[in-house]
Amino acid sequence: MSADGERHDQAAVWDGARASGWVELQDVLDRMFEPLARVLVEAAGSGPARLLDVGCGPGGTTLALARRLGAGSDCTGVDIAEPMILAARSRAEREGVRARFVQADAQRHPFDPASFDVIVSRFGVMFFDDFVAAFANLRAAAKPGGALRCIAWRGAAENPFMTAAPRAAAPFLTLPTPEPDAPGQFAFADAGRVRTFLEQSGWSDVDIQPLDVACRFPEQDLVRYATLLGPVARALADVNDATRARVVEAIRPAFDPFVDGAEVHFSAACWMVAARA
Repeated sequence: MSADGERHDQAAVWDGARASGWVELQDVLDRMFEPLARVLVEAAGSGPARLLDVGCGPGGTTLALARRLGAGSDCTGVDIAEPMILAARSRAEREGVRARFVQADAQRHPFDPASFDVIVSRFGVMFFDDFVAAFANLRAAAKPGGALRCIAWRGAAENPFMTAAPRAAAPFLTLPTPEPDAPGQFAFADAGRVRTFLEQSGWSDVDIQPLDVACRFPEQDLVRYATLLGPVARALADVNDATRARVVEAIRPAFDPFVDGAEVHFSAACWMVAARA
C-alpha cells in the first residue's frame, strides 16, 4: 500500500507501452547504464552461485552476471512485465547465455525458501507497493548469510538529467504529481527510510552508500529516450500530432547542458544498498 492507502497495481502500470519503451530502447539503456551494471557485477562477487536479479527488465544485467559467475551458477531474472521477460528470454537464447527469466511480482512470488546466495537489482526495487512485505519475501528467498546488493536512484534534485524531460514537457502535457514515499523512480531518496524498511523486513548489516557514476550514450538517441520512457511517454500516447511536435521541440533544448558533440553525458546519483540475510 502507498502512504495514502491506495494500492499501486504495478502489473497494470508496467503492462503495454511502458514496458515496450524499455524493450525498444534496450540497446540505448544498456549503453547508458553499462557503468552501473559493471558496479553491480563486481558487487555480486565471483564464482558459482545461485543468483536472483529483481526487476531484470530485458535481461542485460542478468546476462552480465551470468557471464561473470560462470559455469555452475544458476542466474534467474524476475520482472512483472511480460514484454520485458519475453525480450530477456530471446536475448539469452540469441547470445547463448544460460539464465532463466520468470514473469512474476517479486513482492508476492513464492520463491523457494532459502535458495539464493545473492539477490541483486539495478533500478528494479523502487516500485513495490509494500516495501517491507517485498523485502521480507526476498529475505525468505535468500540463504542464511546471503547477500543483497541493489542500486537505486537518490532524489530527483540530485538527478537533473532524469527530470529534464518532464520539466520541459509540463506546459504542454498533464503529468502526474509524484506522491511522497509512493512507489516510483525516486522512492529510495531517503536512505534512512530505506534502512528502516530493510531492517523491518529481516535484513541485517544494512549499508547504504552514495554512488555517483558517469553515464553516456549517443546524442542521436536522445529524443527517442526522452519520449519513450517515463511520464512523458505515457502522456504522449494520448495527444495529437501537433501537441507531440511541440513537446519534442521543447524537450530537446532542455538537455543541452548534458550534450557534448555527438554524446550525452550525465552523472547518475544513486545509492548502493547492501545487506545480509
